[in-house]
Amino acid sequence: MRQLIDLKIDYAFKLIFGKTGNEPILIAFLNAALKLPRDNQITSVQLLNPELDKNYQDDKKSVLDIRAVTNEGIQVNIEIQLANRYDMDKRTLFYWAEMYTRQMREGMAYQELAKTITINILDFRYIKQTRNYHSVFRLFEIEEGFELTEALEIHFMELPKLLVKWREGLVSPWEDALVRWLFLLEGSEDEEIYKTLEEIAMQDPVLNRAMEEWEKSSDDPRIREIYWSRQKAILDEKAAIREAELRLKKGMEEGLKQGLKQGIEQGIEQGIEQGIEQGIEESKLTIAQKMLKRGLDIRVISDIVGMSEEEIKNLKG
Repeated sequence: MRQLIDLKIDYAFKLIFGKTGNEPILIAFLNAALKLPRDNQITSVQLLNPELDKNYQDDKKSVLDIRAVTNEGIQVNIEIQLANRYDMDKRTLFYWAEMYTRQMREGMAYQELAKTITINILDFRYIKQTRNYHSVFRLFEIEEGFELTEALEIHFMELPKLLVKWREGLVSPWEDALVRWLFLLEGSEDEEIYKTLEEIAMQDPVLNRAMEEWEKSSDDPRIREIYWSRQKAILDEKAAIREAELRLKKGMEEGLKQGLKQGIEQGIEQGIEQGIEQGIEESKLTIAQKMLKRGLDIRVISDIVGMSEEEIKNLKG
């Protein structure tokens, strides 16, 4: 199997789905993702941020998302996340609101604001309440279930759940267009998936075009150089978050041991409580300091370790 760039890296994903000239690929993905009927499908899109060759590719805090508007004026934002930064709900609402309000122009009426859709493709499990890999959220009245407005629509596509369903024989890339497009993101790491996509592409001209673009981009030395730089930045951040999770877990375990030891001397219940609290607080400080050194955003650190943003800012001094 040839060495292909990983399309889960946002730079690589945008090369295929968000580059000027590749609009048919994005259209096919959106029609599959939004489950639009044949008589009401997206026929054209305008990319709002097609830029790729900028310095922000090496910036860990940058977001290489895809922003587009459809032929009917629907605003769409697509973002890939490799690691759970524990802020997906608020982050999603923020990007949705930003894109929705950005439409407003002087003299416009609020009713002229177009529907805005945010699509999050996640390489981790996020929504615990369901085994479904594709969850769609809109605004509904909580008792009777009727919709307030169709203006807001948020999608979460969880790749690990998709792979489980595929292995269980519950989904098929041959029968479901969204499955095959999401499988494209797994093809660089799974030879069986890649070969399946090759077979499907013989019957699907748009998928075939996407795979040709993928292979061509993977063979381009300039693209690979930018890709490796971006991949390193993203994976470093993912590793830092995972390290913080493990350190916090270790701190809680050590706090429990310390609490048991203190409990013998001070009374079991009081000692365990004090020891755990002390161990966790010490771990939080250590983790926060390490994450600051790695350049992680203060808000992300706050969500992970449970400290206030002000407390974390004070650690800088």
